[in-house]
Amino acid sequence: MSEVLAIYPGSFDPITHGHLDLIERGSRLFDHLVVAILTNIEKQALFTVEERVEMLREATQGMANVSVDTFSGLLVDYARRKKARAIVRGIRAFSDYEYELQMVLMNRQLEPNIETVFLTPAQAYGHISSRLVKEIFQHGGSVKGLVPPLVEERLRQKVFSK
Repeated sequence: MSEVLAIYPGSFDPITHGHLDLIERGSRLFDHLVVAILTNIEKQALFTVEERVEMLREATQGMANVSVDTFSGLLVDYARRKKARAIVRGIRAFSDYEYELQMVLMNRQLEPNIETVFLTPAQAYGHISSRLVKEIFQHGGSVKGLVPPLVEERLRQKVFSK
């Protein structure tokens, strides 16, 4: 039987403990997990794509079957090119599910051979989002426990060097 490759797509701006929780658990479910950073020029990111790749690679360096990549365009096109059989998506709340269900149905129409697997974060991380992390940090709040120390340091460098 061939290896099952899955893709965990997102902006990861910045990576949080919630992301890492899903990456770790996804890596146990699939033979190989590609953490794929969407390069979306329309979205105003705090970190460059290169910075996010560096942080993700450092944060996942102990996970042998996890790699980090970037893509633009349609996720299903990228998944086809990588010969992925699954897409991993995180769901924190019912509102996430409504949005994700629309995406799953559209992706299934475009490529019926790729399955989507929903994972919920550990209870300790269910409230964390990259958007909230950035907002808290930019207003002087502590993000300790929400992001890895390497991300906290990068946030400090990025926000306070402006």
